[in-house]
Amino acid sequence: MRFACLSKPLLLAAGLAGLSALPAAAQEATGPKPPCGGEFGTWLEGVKAEAAAMGHAPETINAFFASVRPDEAVLRADRAQGVFQRDFIDFSRRLISENRIANGRANAEKHDAVFDRIEAEYGVPRGVLLAFWAFETDYGAVQGDFNTANALATLAHDCRRPELFRPQLLAAIELYERGGIEPASTTGAWAGEIGQVQMLPQDIIENGVDGDGDGRVDLKGSAADALISGGKMLSSLGWRPNEPWLQEIVLPQGIDLRLTGLDQKKTVSEWQALGVTGRNGALGAGNLPASVLLPMGQGGPAFLAYPNFDVYFEWNQSLVYVTTAAYFANRLEGAPVYDAGNPAPGLSGEQMVRLQEKLQARGHDVGGADGILGEKTREAVQAEQERLGLPADAWPTPGLLEAL
Repeated sequence: MRFACLSKPLLLAAGLAGLSALPAAAQEATGPKPPCGGEFGTWLEGVKAEAAAMGHAPETINAFFASVRPDEAVLRADRAQGVFQRDFIDFSRRLISENRIANGRANAEKHDAVFDRIEAEYGVPRGVLLAFWAFETDYGAVQGDFNTANALATLAHDCRRPELFRPQLLAAIELYERGGIEPASTTGAWAGEIGQVQMLPQDIIENGVDGDGDGRVDLKGSAADALISGGKMLSSLGWRPNEPWLQEIVLPQGIDLRLTGLDQKKTVSEWQALGVTGRNGALGAGNLPASVLLPMGQGGPAFLAYPNFDVYFEWNQSLVYVTTAAYFANRLEGAPVYDAGNPAPGLSGEQMVRLQEKLQARGHDVGGADGILGEKTREAVQAEQERLGLPADAWPTPGLLEAL
């Protein structure tokens, strides 16, 4: 659950082949990069030396790396990001089906005692974990067929994000010592996550729980182990019990759109004073801080994002994916389908890249011109909309691109 991807078979079923959602840590890592690139065998000797310096026995290190090989398919999956260029309505409709909702509710009933335990110990609602479980592996059915050790070594050797994956590769050695991984046979997602909720080795070491009491942590074969471990991890990332995460709202006519966006927070009481109401049910407690999120601008769906929504970004930093996961959790908890509204046409991936280049030229930090509408790009868009006298709803349109 610094859940890096959806497995390819699940994506094909969802019409989203090639999705690769990078872990938050991959996008936040800073500082000098560890050694990477060059001849794989030579690089691997450096990893072995580092593992030995950490206290791992030479025979353990050699046994772990005996079958490790680079995997070009991992690199191809890592480079595939185009699906995140879809807008929220398109993305959410592709991932959320009536069948997936029905299976979620059936699994909630089947594992009722497990979810009761998670809610009691960690305060994480079942809808939240069910949504993660669904999107990661279709409730455990499709867990990925990439060799985990090969995937981690490939990405640690690659010079794009070795600062994330080298520590995970070294953590996998410790996991091997604990009996939690077999380098030659353990499989999972392309970015090295294992099990039904797709956790990286370091996260398994820190948060793995023997949920079914059989004396071992089996995130691949035991739904109880996987779900309870996921609940513990969300708790460690800052989940606040008995609080909402995302709620659909209705905005009053004429609200100042400059107040919207995840970088703008007011208390629920302050939003209510401005005329914001829940579309279905009351808003959260009046003292809770919250932001108004308009994933497709003033004409599309509108949500109030509470502090727990921030925890989703510890899982993944794709705004469209995080919003869809949080919304799906609501659906699994009984919320109706959102009001899609009538949003203005957005930009194609190519147009988004051009927009981001223009924003960068104006001094905005958009996190790179990747064609993906993330929160940094939205903030820059909102600033430029305000400067140009346009509705500052952070939704980029062809009109804004032309104006820039």
